[in-house]
Amino acid sequence: MIELEPKSQTSFYESVISYFDKAAKHTGLHPGLLEQIKVCNAVYRMHFPVKIGNEYRVIEAYRVQHSHHRTPTKGGIRFSNHVNQEEVMALATLMTFKCAIVDVPFGGAKGGVKINPWEYTPSQVEKITRRYTSELVRRNMIGPSVDVPAPDYGTGSREMAWIYDTYRTFNGDDIDAAGCVTGKPVTQHGIRGRTEATGRGVYYGIREACNSREDMKELGLEPGIAGKTMIVQGLGNVGSYTSMISQDEGDVKIIGVAEVEGAIYKESGIDIHDLLRFRKETGSILGYPGATVFEKKDRRAVLEMECDILVPAALENQITMENAHNIKAKIIAEAANGPVTSKAEEVLLKKGVIIIPDLYLNAGGVTVSYFEWLKNLSHMRFGRMEKRFNQQTYQNLVDLVERLTGHSIGERERAMVARGADEIDLVRSGLEETMISSYHQIREIMKRKRKIEDLRTAAFVSAINKISSDYLSLGIFP
Repeated sequence: MIELEPKSQTSFYESVISYFDKAAKHTGLHPGLLEQIKVCNAVYRMHFPVKIGNEYRVIEAYRVQHSHHRTPTKGGIRFSNHVNQEEVMALATLMTFKCAIVDVPFGGAKGGVKINPWEYTPSQVEKITRRYTSELVRRNMIGPSVDVPAPDYGTGSREMAWIYDTYRTFNGDDIDAAGCVTGKPVTQHGIRGRTEATGRGVYYGIREACNSREDMKELGLEPGIAGKTMIVQGLGNVGSYTSMISQDEGDVKIIGVAEVEGAIYKESGIDIHDLLRFRKETGSILGYPGATVFEKKDRRAVLEMECDILVPAALENQITMENAHNIKAKIIAEAANGPVTSKAEEVLLKKGVIIIPDLYLNAGGVTVSYFEWLKNLSHMRFGRMEKRFNQQTYQNLVDLVERLTGHSIGERERAMVARGADEIDLVRSGLEETMISSYHQIREIMKRKRKIEDLRTAAFVSAINKISSDYLSLGIFP
């Protein structure tokens, strides 16, 4: 008989705190210091009126600043009917540890506006976004050195452009105003590679985990990501980019996809680009040629199909005690925040499943947001100064090789070798380095400390130790 989790124990925030407490025991830090690292420093709940058509609606919204051990604080803004204080606190808490794990010098924060953005026209969403931003400005809760929002569920570069413009209206003399928010359009001081960043980071993290010969042997798999089967839940920004990059660059075989309208499964493989085109044309993934269909009420059943890698890339609490026993995947890659509850994780770990945790795996977004913030503060595009110099240097090396060997190098090969890096190349390179080095930091902790048996606990230990060193350096704690 499956033991169902009590509602109070299945909440997203409670799961995060449970993970923290489990890891804290391995740090040996003072209980007071651990409490300071755990709690949310500031929780702001606001209500503001917005005129929609001929009526005024009172909008509920939040901004949570979890930790000020480093400033500015950083975290996305989500627009959803399901937004509540506890959810935003959980996301802000995760963001603190996420930044620490990938060595991004921000404290964690998160924002939420309780609306369904698809029920409003673009002009109405703009009005709500600008009013929310003005509320943050009045409370000194936004600014390049204070608190820097970013996109999240239900928001994107469009909303970030509105936030930037609104902030600039209030702070016209701030030369660094563009750094008040990240995820902006490239034409509005954004950075190339930000849209794909979280999904690309997920791919790099999965690839690095699959490259561990020792870990793959325990799972009965060959090392390397190529040829492995994958099921993806959610085709939003993160899920779609994770799928496309895994298929195109990792030679992964996508065999299942779940979305809000239902799910599909195709053992021979799904071309993710073709599926995305199909959904754009028909409005649904259901009916995709050759695939087995799971209707909306049964869409989670595809998560229980056999596969090497399961990627929950939708919302939190998708794998619980209700379905954890039926999960057959060997690797769960948490592309979403909090998709596996703490109780469900216990079941999965006993089954030998490797869980690549959210606080590491989906940190690609904040990593590239950090690059965008640095670009905004430096007022210069990455690669602008060195691209031509590097290109000419490589050209000279190719010419030298030709002279010394007596063999000419074709134009195609020359173009591949003798080129300077564009901004997108540097962003991807920086993201790849971040995800690889962070993964090995986490895995080393897990292997070094015998009592730590999973990557999530090791990731929390890594983050807690880094954050504690900041507090200790201030002399607040002995």
